[in-house]
Amino acid sequence: MKRRIWLIAAALLLASGCASMNPPVDVVTTAAQAPNFTLLSKAIQQAGLTETLKGTGPFTVFAPTDEAFKRLPAGALEKLLANPEQLRSVLTYHVVSGRVASGEFKNGAVKTVQGAPLTVSRAGTFVIVDEATVIQPDIAATNGIIHAVDRVLMPPPAKK
Repeated sequence: MKRRIWLIAAALLLASGCASMNPPVDVVTTAAQAPNFTLLSKAIQQAGLTETLKGTGPFTVFAPTDEAFKRLPAGALEKLLANPEQLRSVLTYHVVSGRVASGEFKNGAVKTVQGAPLTVSRAGTFVIVDEATVIQPDIAATNGIIHAVDRVLMPPPAKK
């Protein structure tokens, strides 16, 4: 009887997408394996952040989906990809030190790896980060957690 219950539970987890046949991997590999993060994966590589984001972390990544990158104004993605320093600034603006699950967010500012703060607003299960909505929360990785967002966040201009 216990074996049958376990098999039913495992089948439900697999059917719901909550379990995976692949063990968790780092945030870079996790993003690269997901079909909706192909542009993010390309940008991470182009910005020279692959080794950093494969590090021990932990990291919380607000990961723009391919659709989020496609919402940028015409030519903006190409300009970012051609400027690794600016691209690095934009991408690190999507990363917070530590592992923060969606249910743990508090309303207020969080400091990004880039240095500028993001404003997080949480109402029930909905999480908004600046003007981006978390559309797929809590994607587990060995060195952190990924929250898919529907917009690319732009850091404020650097103070001179």
